[in-house]
Amino acid sequence: MFNRAKVAHMIPAPTPSNEAERLAALYALLLLDTPPEERFDKIVAFAAEEFDVPIALISLLDTDRQWFKAAIGLGDTCETGRDISFCGHAIMRAEIMLVEDAQLDPRFADNPLVTGPPHIRFYAGAPLILSNGYALGTLCIIDTRPRQLDPIALAILSTLRSLVVQELEASHA
Repeated sequence: MFNRAKVAHMIPAPTPSNEAERLAALYALLLLDTPPEERFDKIVAFAAEEFDVPIALISLLDTDRQWFKAAIGLGDTCETGRDISFCGHAIMRAEIMLVEDAQLDPRFADNPLVTGPPHIRFYAGAPLILSNGYALGTLCIIDTRPRQLDPIALAILSTLRSLVVQELEASHA
């Protein structure tokens, strides 16, 4: 697990106003701390390949951690603290959150995930918003170098997000 120590200048991930209901929707899926599943692993593998990134994740936000339902590029790491998560910022919006260079973004420049391993520089997080309106986490792609995404790439990431949401909702059916 990554260092969860507080950083003086880092802006911690905010908490949504509907946090209790959001967490109830997350827990109802019964997915936290479950073994890897091919249906999710295939999506992150495709995202990593399609966007040529070393890290791709399906991240679910619990009370004080972000837990990875599927992950490429983080070895045995299966979670980080929510307070240092990029995902915690991304679920506060409906659109994809782009951080083209985390070292230049005041929210993340001092983040231990930027200043140390895995040395995040680029992040694109597509919020996983269920049909009930709750954002449970993200499908994200991460690189160790600054980058940009064009409109076609954003559309592909959005389509992949829809596939993840479909699979998440199928888990609860």
